[in-house]
Amino acid sequence: MSLNHVRPWRNIYRRKSRQIMVGNVPVGGDAPIAVQTMTNTLTTDVAGTVAQVQAAAEAGADIVRVSVPDEASSKALKEIVRESPVPIVADIHFHYRRGIEAAEAGAACLRINPGNIGDEKRVKEVIKAARDHNCSIRIGVNAGSLEKHLLEKYGEPCPEAMVESGLEHIRILQDNDFHEFKISVKASDVFLSAAAYQGIAEATDAPIHLGITEAGGLVSGTIKSAIGLGNLLWMGIGDTIRVSLSADPVEEVKVGYEILKSLGLRHRGVNIISCPSCARQGFDVIKTVEALEQRLEHIKTPMSLSIIGCVVNGPGEALMTDVGFTGGGAGSGMVYLAGKASHKMSNDQMIDHIVDEVEKKAAELDAAAEAAE
Repeated sequence: MSLNHVRPWRNIYRRKSRQIMVGNVPVGGDAPIAVQTMTNTLTTDVAGTVAQVQAAAEAGADIVRVSVPDEASSKALKEIVRESPVPIVADIHFHYRRGIEAAEAGAACLRINPGNIGDEKRVKEVIKAARDHNCSIRIGVNAGSLEKHLLEKYGEPCPEAMVESGLEHIRILQDNDFHEFKISVKASDVFLSAAAYQGIAEATDAPIHLGITEAGGLVSGTIKSAIGLGNLLWMGIGDTIRVSLSADPVEEVKVGYEILKSLGLRHRGVNIISCPSCARQGFDVIKTVEALEQRLEHIKTPMSLSIIGCVVNGPGEALMTDVGFTGGGAGSGMVYLAGKASHKMSNDQMIDHIVDEVEKKAAELDAAAEAAE
């Protein structure tokens, strides 16, 4: 019996969207919500860009976007696509020719901003290239680059203008019998983004890519994204996400997964449940958690670990985790396995021991999963 069946208040009913493919990654329908990021290297630096793509993929990115601002980048993209372990989305602005070149270079998807790519004729040429090269498209509406006629009509960026922009460009794709597309309606303002996404979700069955654009640095951007994306995901809206941070792309992937994990929408790696620590703690919780986060980054198996400083909540939290450690004083604490008290362990050996226990549990879970297939 699943946890969601026992506790129906945990259920999130996802909006029904049609499914498209971004390379070999299904997007929409009943596919898992995909986690994306974007490289921040010069695309012409092939080695540096590929290294960043690989690091993001190792962190769990399903799809990576790469900017294609000039012809030299288009040429570099072909090699990047060839060496990438995940589908590459080509980010296209201003120059429609870059979209055609990116499709020819093997991009799995073209991200085009309708407000700055040119007239309908140019968009049609990009559509033809996408169709000819089995490439999907993301319509990327952004509050900061809306079309002039919409700004004149509405006076300022607003949800209605963003939805209208998106629907106008959906019409162009559909009029050209192109349906392999998803859409985003991003803004840096959480309220504007949320309202625009709700509007576009009601107006189309296309898969939706979520993002709060230009969210900020690691801390502020994480909070803004968690609020904006979290609320939309809770409403069942969203088929792919990108957390836009002024930080390493790997951090974007980590935050994206943490948002999805907190809502039970994706499960990857060790979910550490830990207390903020206080005077009752029997060991240094903060330093311990920092060390464990680093030591357990290689674990991809979904599992839970509780690290609690004292016995107030420690035993209760450990009942619901795969592995747990609760501080008990006198230089040692209790190790819990599968929710049951197992054995004591000294604080000075605790980190190495917990890593061993987590690795053993991950191997057990992996073996059980393989046997069930």
